[in-house]
Amino acid sequence: MAPGVPTLLLLWLLWFPDFPARAAGCPAACRCYSVTVECGALRLRVVPPGIPPGTQTLFLQDNSIARLEPGVLAPLAALRRLYVHNNSLRALEPGAFRAQSRLLELALTGNRLRGLRVGAFAGLAQLRALYLAGNQLVQLLDFTFLHLPRLQELHLQENSIELLEDQALAGLSSLALLDLSRNQLGTISREALQPLASLQVLRLTENPWRCDCALHWLGAWIKEGGQRLLSSRDKKIMCAEPPRLALQSLLDVSGSSLICIPPSVHVEPLEVTANLGDDLRVACQASGYPQPLVTWRKVAQAREGQPRAQVQPGGGAPRPGGPGASDTGSGMLFLTNITLAHAGKYECEASNAGGAARVPFQLLVNLSRQQQLQLAPPPPPHAGPASHEPLQEAGSMAFRALGLATQTAIAAAIALLALTALLLATMICRRRRKRKKAPGPPGEGALFVNDYSDGPCTFAQLEELRDERGHEMFVIDRSKPLFAEGPTEAADGAATGPGQGLPLQPPAAYEIHC
Repeated sequence: MAPGVPTLLLLWLLWFPDFPARAAGCPAACRCYSVTVECGALRLRVVPPGIPPGTQTLFLQDNSIARLEPGVLAPLAALRRLYVHNNSLRALEPGAFRAQSRLLELALTGNRLRGLRVGAFAGLAQLRALYLAGNQLVQLLDFTFLHLPRLQELHLQENSIELLEDQALAGLSSLALLDLSRNQLGTISREALQPLASLQVLRLTENPWRCDCALHWLGAWIKEGGQRLLSSRDKKIMCAEPPRLALQSLLDVSGSSLICIPPSVHVEPLEVTANLGDDLRVACQASGYPQPLVTWRKVAQAREGQPRAQVQPGGGAPRPGGPGASDTGSGMLFLTNITLAHAGKYECEASNAGGAARVPFQLLVNLSRQQQLQLAPPPPPHAGPASHEPLQEAGSMAFRALGLATQTAIAAAIALLALTALLLATMICRRRRKRKKAPGPPGEGALFVNDYSDGPCTFAQLEELRDERGHEMFVIDRSKPLFAEGPTEAADGAATGPGQGLPLQPPAAYEIHC
């Protein structure tokens, strides 16, 4: 190789450092440097295609990406650092990072995340730092970070977090830094911080802390040794309420001043009778300090030990394991289009850090006479052997479990069957009457005998069945012979022989046997 060639090659690489990466492919408008791809501030709405599979650091900051499409990051299994801060992400799909088993750092700061689903960080077993500051998070649910066993830094500052559930931080045994400053936390439980066995830095400042009995543990914990986790600034945990303790530091408030008032509950009336199809609202008023959380539950009428069913606002079916109709301070039981299934016992519960109180409520469903007839079971088609099985009444649990649409369909089917049976009986009756009223055979001297075993048996009924020609009708008793057996005297005095009775035969007749 001629002298000076290495120098020229070095200069070439200095001027075009991304040449090897570009030779392997690089997304349009992005800049690629070896194993680093920089696509920041390009007004991107989606992750650009064509990112080399061997990329280890990917910059996507300052764009307008609103969603990480499922599988879009799957080819990038070698990623170590991913920066998606200052975008428009509203949610993270469960499993979005499942292929990033080597990822060490994930920045999602400055997006529009309002909640984090369980499983959103599944697959990130090696993640060390997670940045979620500056989003719109309101609450952290149980087991949100369960899949991050090696996480060391969790940045949650500058959100709107009001609730941190007891198991929200479960699984973070390696966490060293937790930043919850500048949120809307009023309280935090001891259980929420228990999983953090490796915690070294805790930031809780600039939250509207409610200094009551529920926060007594935090003041005692800081004084006993927790202050080693707090900087001089972080120790200033200021009370926002109650008013008498506002603007005081939690560390300066005596434990006897951190009090709670157990809740009291009032429901009026305690029993309501509603009509089928009505809407219902029942208010449950609760008082106490801190303001109680009010929850309506439908008391299950099943076996003891089973969980109580909870009622959703608007009368919807409850989700398994989901919350009931709850509110802070006052709770409203709201049922729409009431059916028999809504009838039963309910319970309003109010709870706060000082305790819990419950009040029962009874709902009765009134059926009109017409609705009772519609919901009544149809009569049996024919008499059969008596059944010893219990009948299902309209108010039974089996029928109550049906929805209003199903109940209406059953009632309509019953009514249709009854109407069909009535029409069939009418047609049979008319056909029989036509047969009975049919004119006799031609020839007035003939005796025409019809044998009806189910006809009328009185002369008054016979009068109603005279045919159009006015033929005489009479009742013949089968116990008596139709013609006289002995000789009879005719009108002219001559005797007639046996079997020649009824010398004056009617022109036509109908014989009705009784």
